[in-house]
Amino acid sequence: MNDMTIAVTEVDQTAVQSRPQPKQGVLDIAPYVPGKSKGSHGKTLHKLSSNETPLGFSDAVSAAIEGVAKSLELYPDGGATELRAAIGDVYGLNPDRIICGAGSDEILSMLANTYLDEGDEAIYSEHGFLVYEIAIRAAGATPVVAPEKDFTTDVDAILERVTSKTKMVFLANPNNPTGTYIPFEEVKRLHQTLPPHVLLVLDAAYGEYVRRNDYESGIELAATADNVVMTRTFSKIYGLANLRLGWGFGPAHVIDAMNRIRGPFNVSGVAIAAGTAAVRDRSFVTASVEHNEKWLPWVTSELEKLGLTVTPSVGNFVLVHFPDVDGKRATDADAYLLERGCVLRLVGNYGLPNAIRMTIGSEEANRTVVAHLKDFLAQA
Repeated sequence: MNDMTIAVTEVDQTAVQSRPQPKQGVLDIAPYVPGKSKGSHGKTLHKLSSNETPLGFSDAVSAAIEGVAKSLELYPDGGATELRAAIGDVYGLNPDRIICGAGSDEILSMLANTYLDEGDEAIYSEHGFLVYEIAIRAAGATPVVAPEKDFTTDVDAILERVTSKTKMVFLANPNNPTGTYIPFEEVKRLHQTLPPHVLLVLDAAYGEYVRRNDYESGIELAATADNVVMTRTFSKIYGLANLRLGWGFGPAHVIDAMNRIRGPFNVSGVAIAAGTAAVRDRSFVTASVEHNEKWLPWVTSELEKLGLTVTPSVGNFVLVHFPDVDGKRATDADAYLLERGCVLRLVGNYGLPNAIRMTIGSEEANRTVVAHLKDFLAQA
């Protein structure tokens, strides 16, 4: 290091010390990086990087949005009363125990900010949603990672990491980006073994897609336990990702505490109207499930025929593992697909450096990606 470098370093340090500083731990947070939205040359042909639905959104949503568009100068209902009533009606829940937010991300962050403090710990599984760590660290707490088995949440691994400092457990079921799930009996075993002061957060963002007899999203536990909250989103099966809308259901005392820190108008009037219409259109949800039930097994089977390993998924996406061979790795496949207008999601930031997550898209998108991967593996 020369004299000039030393001088510049000293100036930089002085400048840093003379300006506002974020609280401890904030700069240790890795920013969330969403999936790419464009292929090479700025052209998007098939975007399958963000688990968006290929069916768009309900026609009823368009009509609802048009009604609100005439009064954008007015503040929305701060309590999202109409939306909470609609959710409660559809799911048979008490609206007073429902809270709405700007995506389920905001609900997760509110939970962390409400119940976690410096010195606390919160647990999530090895390949869990990246927002968990961000929310935990932003609240000043310490994230604790529990290993998974076969890319699936391991309840015993979570329980082994519970200490006197544990205040919260995040469980994505199904999990993103792996697509795996654990049966409801395992969820109940986890809950029954956790200390009663530990809050169990059941993230069921993809719950509507699951068609397994042993699966339950968490409504039952959240309705009867004092330490369970279930979160859901309108971004996936309802096709409202652009509006940022999610909700949570839990004990009255938890919802009351969260409402005390919630922004006064955290959900826009457009989102409230759209969500109300969307949640009541059950035929649209049915059509989305049927599309996924048709193409999820097809994509899985076709990719396996190419010699690729696909983690069994119950969501609207698959995790595809590539050979650890020069020219055939996930990064190579991603670059090849991008050049051909197919945008998928590398998941190295999830601890899966040689895998790609693929959303189940339209018939054309699914067939196109499979065809390109066939050519990629042949030429590689």
